[in-house]
Amino acid sequence: MRIVIDLQGAQSTGSRNRGIGRYTLSLVEAIIRNRGNHEVLLALSGFFPDTIEPIRASFQGLLPQENIRVWHAPGPVGHLDRNNTVARQAAEYLREAFLASLDPSVILLTSLFEGLGDDAVTSIGCLSQEIPTAVVLYDLIPLINRTPYLDNPSVAEWYESKIGHLRHADLLLAISESSRQEGIRYLGFPEDQVVNISTAADAHFYKQPIDPEQQAAVLRRYGFERSFVMYTGGIDHRKNIEGLIRAYAKLPASLRETHQLAIVCSIRPEDRTRLERLAKQHKLAPNELVLTGFVSEEDLVALYNLCKVFVFPSWHEGFGLPALEAMACGRAVIGANTSSLPEVIGCDEALFDPLDDDSIAKKLEQVLTDERFRQALERHGIEQAKNFSWDKSAQLAVRAFEACIADQEGQSSLPNRPVCRPRLAYVSPLPAERSGISDYSAELLPELARHYDIEVIVAQDSVATPWIKANCPIRTVEWFRTHAGVFDRVLYHFGNSAFHQHMFALLEEVPGVVVLHDFFLSGIVRHMDVLGYEPGSWSRALYVAHGYAALRQRFHAKNEAEVIWQYPCNQRVLEQAQGIVVHSENSRRLAQEWYGGKAGQDWVLIPHLRVADFSSERERLQAREALGLQPDDFLVCSFGLLGPSKLNHRLLDVWLRSPLAGDERCVLVFVGENSADEYGENLVRAISASSGHSRIRITGWADHELFRRYLTAADVGVQLRTLSRGETSGTVLDCMNHGLATIVNANGSMADISDEGVWKLPDEFTDTQLADALQSLWQDEDVRRRLSEQARGIIRTRHAPRVCADRYFEAIEHFHYRAASGIQGLTRVLAQHTDMLESPQRSLALAESIDRSIAPRLQSRQLLVDVSELVQRDSKSGIQRVVRSILMEWLLNPPEGYKVEPVYATMDRSGYRYARQFALRFLQCPGNILDDEPVAFYAGDVFLGLDLQPEIIPAQRELYQAMRRQGVSVQFIVYDLLPLQLAHCFPERSSRLLTDWLAVVAEADGAIGVSRTVADELAAWLQTHGVVRERRFGLNWFHLGIDIDHSAPTAGLPKEASGVLEILRERPTFLMVGAVEPRRGHSQTLAAFEQLWAQGVRANLSVVGKQGWMVEALVEKLRNHPEFGKRLFWLEGISDEYLEKIYAASTCLIAASEGEGFGLPLIEAAQHKLPIIARDIPVFREVAGEHAYYFEGLAAEDLAVAIDDWLQLYGERRHPTSDSMPWLSWKESAEQLKRVLLGS
Repeated sequence: MRIVIDLQGAQSTGSRNRGIGRYTLSLVEAIIRNRGNHEVLLALSGFFPDTIEPIRASFQGLLPQENIRVWHAPGPVGHLDRNNTVARQAAEYLREAFLASLDPSVILLTSLFEGLGDDAVTSIGCLSQEIPTAVVLYDLIPLINRTPYLDNPSVAEWYESKIGHLRHADLLLAISESSRQEGIRYLGFPEDQVVNISTAADAHFYKQPIDPEQQAAVLRRYGFERSFVMYTGGIDHRKNIEGLIRAYAKLPASLRETHQLAIVCSIRPEDRTRLERLAKQHKLAPNELVLTGFVSEEDLVALYNLCKVFVFPSWHEGFGLPALEAMACGRAVIGANTSSLPEVIGCDEALFDPLDDDSIAKKLEQVLTDERFRQALERHGIEQAKNFSWDKSAQLAVRAFEACIADQEGQSSLPNRPVCRPRLAYVSPLPAERSGISDYSAELLPELARHYDIEVIVAQDSVATPWIKANCPIRTVEWFRTHAGVFDRVLYHFGNSAFHQHMFALLEEVPGVVVLHDFFLSGIVRHMDVLGYEPGSWSRALYVAHGYAALRQRFHAKNEAEVIWQYPCNQRVLEQAQGIVVHSENSRRLAQEWYGGKAGQDWVLIPHLRVADFSSERERLQAREALGLQPDDFLVCSFGLLGPSKLNHRLLDVWLRSPLAGDERCVLVFVGENSADEYGENLVRAISASSGHSRIRITGWADHELFRRYLTAADVGVQLRTLSRGETSGTVLDCMNHGLATIVNANGSMADISDEGVWKLPDEFTDTQLADALQSLWQDEDVRRRLSEQARGIIRTRHAPRVCADRYFEAIEHFHYRAASGIQGLTRVLAQHTDMLESPQRSLALAESIDRSIAPRLQSRQLLVDVSELVQRDSKSGIQRVVRSILMEWLLNPPEGYKVEPVYATMDRSGYRYARQFALRFLQCPGNILDDEPVAFYAGDVFLGLDLQPEIIPAQRELYQAMRRQGVSVQFIVYDLLPLQLAHCFPERSSRLLTDWLAVVAEADGAIGVSRTVADELAAWLQTHGVVRERRFGLNWFHLGIDIDHSAPTAGLPKEASGVLEILRERPTFLMVGAVEPRRGHSQTLAAFEQLWAQGVRANLSVVGKQGWMVEALVEKLRNHPEFGKRLFWLEGISDEYLEKIYAASTCLIAASEGEGFGLPLIEAAQHKLPIIARDIPVFREVAGEHAYYFEGLAAEDLAVAIDDWLQLYGERRHPTSDSMPWLSWKESAEQLKRVLLGS
């Protein structure tokens, strides 16, 4: 059971800070705790964005964030403004369609009476009443006591409209027995449809000692001077505050002198003035009445515990939660003897008549003066409060849901037959087209016509079946497009052949139920693309359903047939269909395999129909005679087109090695057209070379008459398959229908055939198993007869056209009514209300809201990877190498259950776009086959800021929060915090840019450092800057990889490369890799080498990296250095290919940087087994460990000494080596990042 809960009771301005808001959150949290095996989804309104993050935070750890969904609609929609009527009605339709899209078993409205003055939207049954709906019933006070609540005509109209919706509910969950009786008495609900689930006090309401310091502060804050009598619960006519004040004034003066009356709640200025005036009229001193105004939850608990008595004088409550909270805090509670309060307080002696001031005063005096009575009430209250718990309420609610659904399911599943038969458009190829589906339709139509007036829609010149021509108007596709509106229902038959190419576009224009005869539609989709029927359709289908890896394979595969065979390309049809009918469980299994565990669950399984065959023995003998067979020949047939997937060669091989091949009476016939390739040629050669070749035949294409003749004549059918792709084996059913003892293997749909009707081999059967089956059926006529009878029985009961047609009727009607509450029903209703679409702006706003709210049916979770910098330019920096490498791994090997989508933003417009054209070029595919459209994001998606674009990210700040509200996890890769740590090494604006960027990162769901060091530094920054959050910030790290060949490497060598490499190999060469920047230590290193050269040390210094910032003087020195080109080399912007050769020619890597996020050159050096000299900083220790020689100090001599020492160790072979230093490939790095990011 899937429970979808509308949580607007915790969102609306009128409820979220009142009892309804608290009740909503507490009940829903308890339902989630007590859901058992049921699934719970929460639905939030986008009209209240400031409430979404706190609600998400309150359910963190209880419910996956993707189970919290948000819907949107154009506003404003508040009821009091009549200008909002059209927008409100559209929002009601949209909300109901959104809820239906979540596929609920039951919907719970936590608060129906919303939207009077704000933008809350609640309704029941505007689109459809197919989905059971429950409503929390708090009370019907305005209905029972119209004055003063409904004196305002606008308020009365709003309330009555909500009562109208309430009457559409299937179940009421009353918060008390009193409310339950109101629902039964005033709304006429049957008793079993109104369930008292009661209420509870939250766990923080309990008897507790109050610290003297806190006590003094609370009492002083609200003006308490002595013991006090407390009321809380709001200022309202029915709350009877006026009666309480009058009654309190009747107490003896001696009691009033030692007590105060406290009204603890928010209070409007006019109410404060009115109540103070009333107190003064009844001779109460100014300090005898305390009107606290708003109090915090913490102070409320304290005041409950500090008061002497709690009084609740309301004459009508739905429950009266403050009374229960006070009892849970151990206070003596007295209250009214009306509505729900007697069941809450549970003690008759504690009750009074709320309409009698003397009765209230008498009970107040008793409880204030009678110590034993007050203590008894305190003890009673604590015990009474134990009778109420949120878990108990939740369990009652869940049981009520289960009973409601069981009651719905217990009703007849067959829809009520309409008075007039609906008009059905039947879209399918028909005879004489050479298609199994056309023959199928010819058999189904006569029986389906018992339920519908059918008109057939065809893309063929003529129809051959007499019954169809006589009983069904035959329409062209063009006619249907023009007249589609006259039909009540539409049924499409889809298969993987050119007979169905017109249906793809037609289904998008005219929705209907789809019979999916073939799960794989890739053959026809490719056909439509290549032949120009729908250019580009195959590429789009591969991308949409299967992602970039499939698209790349389409353009790089040696044989396109491999791609056609591998990918179904059916998502377009599955998403557009009102519902799906399949013929085997195998299709459902394939749907789950390709589109996730929930795909296909709502598909309807209808067995492939067959008109029963009643061929007589005489007809069997006639068929044999016509085929040139003897009456006592043993005829084994395999039916259908020949090919590798039919395993015809396995059957032939086993036959030739079996005793049957040597028996003159045994005949093997392949009834079908042979494969026109090497496979078919090999079969023919094997048959010709066999001694019994005259008794083995391949018929070639068999028309209906020849096909049926072999079915009638045969003794045994052998139907084997491998690599089934979801198609139904009609030939197996043909064999069973004609009483053949049939051998199959458990592949694809054949695995679902009853074992009683066939001889079923394992999917991966052996030759011995097949041989045993053939010989057993040959030698044992009784076994053949038993299988024959059982097979015919199965066909005549489960596959009879009448039985199947009845199931079609049920399925079509079910899908039709379900569609009324979905996206198709929504668009239909909106189109009928032309005032909702009166302007392009309103139409566009509605379309955008629908797109944001309702995810496509088979929408995969997206991993949105920000490549905003790489899209604009590849600067070949270290960060860009990371982006290229991770992106390449994920595009080709996407995380299970996710579709990887590179995305980008620009400074000139808000929002992100899919980087499709970039991704295609990146994968070396044609870049113009897809468009860069705006990104659509949904709950469960993940956004990763992989690229670094410090100016774009702050500009998209609000978008990231919109993503998070929608249920997208927003995370960023943090490469370093160096502009803050080494500000003197960066341009002045760098620290500001990084600070602005970090401010956005701090608002995300988490960040991932490229090293533990960076993660620790970010944690320190977050703590220092005191970032306040609703939800926990996820902080993790991973390590970068190295694998140039698999990181989309750049290539090319300059003409001087060979000379440079030769010089580098002549003497020890020390290599520095990375952009020339102040922090990288190039100046110190150059100065150190100048000292070493002056001392006669033979060594080269090779610098690889582009010119960075603030190094103009160093660059000038490098380029004009006397050793430049001799012992000093600076190679700017070289390719990855050249860098590989430089590494190979070098002796040692110098990592002199004062700060790094990771230090990618260290692992590049380790990959090349190159020794390392590194500055002793934490990140280098993390990456290289004991595998590097470390130095300290910023002076030239510090490094010169270190290099000299290292050279001595190197000469003695005692230097640290990087040979065994651990490092990751980019594949491993991407996998590590995936685990960290997705929690897998």
